[in-house]
Amino acid sequence: MSFDLPLVWAGIIAFGIFMYVVMDGFDLGIGILFPFIREEENRDVMMNTVAPIWDGNETWLVLGGAGLFAAFPLAYSVVLTALYLPLILMLVALIFRGVAFEFRFKAKRSKHWWDKAFIGGSVLATFSQGVVLGAFIDGIPVEGRSFAGGPLDWLAPFPVFTGLALVVGYAMLGCGWLIMKTSGELQQRMFRLMTPLTLVLLATIAIVSLWTPLAHDAIAERWFTLPNLFYFLPVPLLVALTVFALVRAVIRHREIQPFVLTLALIFLAYTGLAISLWPNIVPPDISIWQAAAPPKSQSFTLVGVLTLVPVILAYTFYSYWVFRGKINVGEGYH
Repeated sequence: MSFDLPLVWAGIIAFGIFMYVVMDGFDLGIGILFPFIREEENRDVMMNTVAPIWDGNETWLVLGGAGLFAAFPLAYSVVLTALYLPLILMLVALIFRGVAFEFRFKAKRSKHWWDKAFIGGSVLATFSQGVVLGAFIDGIPVEGRSFAGGPLDWLAPFPVFTGLALVVGYAMLGCGWLIMKTSGELQQRMFRLMTPLTLVLLATIAIVSLWTPLAHDAIAERWFTLPNLFYFLPVPLLVALTVFALVRAVIRHREIQPFVLTLALIFLAYTGLAISLWPNIVPPDISIWQAAAPPKSQSFTLVGVLTLVPVILAYTFYSYWVFRGKINVGEGYH
């Protein structure tokens, strides 16, 4: 049982991070899309689509961080030390964005400043998350049980590119969400934005997919050796099929499919990442078993998590169900 606990915890943390990317991704994407929409009433509609649920989406980020601390303390200490600056930037941006979200509805003459704060917080938080992801894939130097690199190791071409790629990905999620939740002129503008965003995201996925094995021999070996090749081969094929279905859904003006298919693209990218790095939790050398907490600690905290996660899922489902449906100009929850 002790051997299996790291696997269970790795699955829980991976699930929590994926849920955060999905649920806060479209939320942040709305802020990224703000510059494309100038009319105040349309911006009000955009924010009102997430007003009842936006703060609850970040629960999953807390779960992922707390789970990493409880189950893999070595990984927690190394990763946070290596990526301290971009993580701090992300948290500051999320806080500033949350303040802008609330103050914007109350402001009169200063409303445009809170719009800018909302845009800046959304873009910076997303970019910082992408930088963290890219630096994580690049690998973190460790000596003994401590981070052995410098404070700016993350400021490299590949992490910066993944930061920009994630901005595009979250913008797509936000666009799909608004297609599903709005109508009229705003929805039509989102339909027009969706296809170019899809093509840009496809290009970034292709570049990352080429850059990663070329820059990391260990990942290239993992991709192109058996039996891993059989696990990885369906991913690019499914990406191509998903993009085709997404563009077709946009052309046919389907309202729900663009968001669902964008989620599928994010999931496929996440799956490719898992295949590339498994079983390392601190690339390139520290596995989930090497970084794991003692079995008794993992067992104790697992009881709490298995109790908490169903509760989070239940109230998340309930809140989305209560506030289902479309939002029109002049309507909202604020």
